[in-house]
Amino acid sequence: MQVKDLMTSRPEFIPTDTTIREVAMRMQRDDLGFAPVAEGEKLVGVITDRDLAVRALANGKSPDDTVGSVMTSDVRYCFEDDDVINVLQNMEQEQVQRMIVLNNQDSKDFVGVVSLSDMADNCKDADMAKQIVDCCRHYH
Repeated sequence: MQVKDLMTSRPEFIPTDTTIREVAMRMQRDDLGFAPVAEGEKLVGVITDRDLAVRALANGKSPDDTVGSVMTSDVRYCFEDDDVINVLQNMEQEQVQRMIVLNNQDSKDFVGVVSLSDMADNCKDADMAKQIVDCCRHYH
């Protein structure tokens, strides 16, 4: 199975100048824990609910500061044609729950996001289920 078979296709970007308050309200409204961050059409990072709690609140950021000041700029990614098992192994090594999906090595256009939840929803066998559980261990 390839990543493109189960990813969420191109979710909306959060502009870097969006306030922390606006992002938190949007995440609450849309039940999101993660969003890509962009300057124009260029992907420059991601923001998670954990970034808001750990980087923003714990470091005394104002709700009026921008998401660009607390986002994760070291973006972990995979390609839409990658094998899901290989991506799952990479997610376990990187200790991430989601990865940005790019179209290919040449143009590297943003095409979506793949998550552990997407993989669990499409799990077809016991080996894959075990890998998903192993990938989640460090969260508990």
